[in-house]
Amino acid sequence: MKTDLPVDAASARAELERLVTSSPASYAALSKMLGRNAAYLQQYVKRGSPQFLEERDRKLLANFLGVDEARLGAPSEHATASKLVSIRKLDVRASAGPGASVDGEDLIAAYSFDRRWLRNIGQAAPEKLSIIRVRGDSMMPTLADGDEILVSAHDGTSALRDGIYVLERDDALVVKRLALNPSSGLLTIASDNPAYPTWGECPFDSIRVIGRVVWTGRKVN
Repeated sequence: MKTDLPVDAASARAELERLVTSSPASYAALSKMLGRNAAYLQQYVKRGSPQFLEERDRKLLANFLGVDEARLGAPSEHATASKLVSIRKLDVRASAGPGASVDGEDLIAAYSFDRRWLRNIGQAAPEKLSIIRVRGDSMMPTLADGDEILVSAHDGTSALRDGIYVLERDDALVVKRLALNPSSGLLTIASDNPAYPTWGECPFDSIRVIGRVVWTGRKVN
C-alpha cells in the first residue's frame, strides 16, 4: 500500500503532537496506556527521545487515535487502515442520581470497536468519543446503575437536539434527558425515573454539555 503520509522521525513527532493537541487525552494518559512512564510521549515529541516509537507503541497509539500507522512513522508496508478503533474509558462516573465530581478525569482503559459499527452509531471521530459509567437510578429503566455509556462530544451544545446527555451542572456530572424549547431556547432537564424531579425552563448557561449518549452496554445478571 503506497502512501504519501509522513514516515520520517520529525514528521511523525509533529503529527503525533497535532493528534494529541486535538484529542482530550493527554501525553501522560496515553503514555500510561502504553505502560510507559508519564513523560514518555512528551519526551518523544519535544526532545526526540526515543527517536522512533517502538512498533507495539505505534500500533496501540494509531489504533487508539483512529489513524493509519503511517502518520506515526510506520513504513508504508506496515501501514494499514485498521478495522478496529479504540475508544478511551475515563475514570469518572456520570451520576443518574446525586452527581459526580468532574475532578480527576483520567484514562483508565481503552475499548476496541469496529470502525464501521461506530460510523453507524454516530458521525463523531474516535477522539470525540469516550466511555464512562453511570451511577444511580434516576434514568431507570433506560439506564441502570453501573451501565457503561458511549458519549459523543461531537453532539454538544452546537448540535444539541432532544436526547440523553452527559452534562455538568453545579460542578457535578449528571446524565439526563434534555429537551429544547425551540421558541424560548430554554431546556427541560428530566429524569426517566418519575421518582426524581424535572427542571423546566433552564437557560443554556446553567449547564455545560459534555456530550450525547449514543450507546450503552450493560452486564446481564
